[in-house]
Amino acid sequence: MIETNIDDTTGEVLGFVMEKLLKVSLDVYYTSIFMKKNRPAYKLSVLCKKENEKEVADIIFKHTTSIGIRKYDVDRIILEREIVEFDSSLGKAKVKCVKNNDEIYVYPEYEVVKELANKNDISITDVYFKIVSEYKLNFNM
Repeated sequence: MIETNIDDTTGEVLGFVMEKLLKVSLDVYYTSIFMKKNRPAYKLSVLCKKENEKEVADIIFKHTTSIGIRKYDVDRIILEREIVEFDSSLGKAKVKCVKNNDEIYVYPEYEVVKELANKNDISITDVYFKIVSEYKLNFNM
């Protein structure tokens, strides 16, 4: 995990940095914080593999005003998962199937849900639930 506090960078820059970091890391997020003199700021947190630490640090130093980062080891528990594509009544759907103990959870991929919502002119929530229910019917869950 790599973290740094940033108090003098624009939202546009932070969005750009996040895009760059997501290409070489497992997760990136910002947390609103207050720094010395009660200045509003953001804590940038990047979960990455050890072999990507230097690249992550280089992106942070190049594209933000940060002059120091913190890094520490983090353990993760990762569930078994599989991406499955199937034909739904709305079009091709892609879901992530995650297994925990003897239970399987189904999570539609956001970009596919968004595309199907636009294509079918229905709410993104309706698409999400329709895909999950159709997947469960088709695959006997």
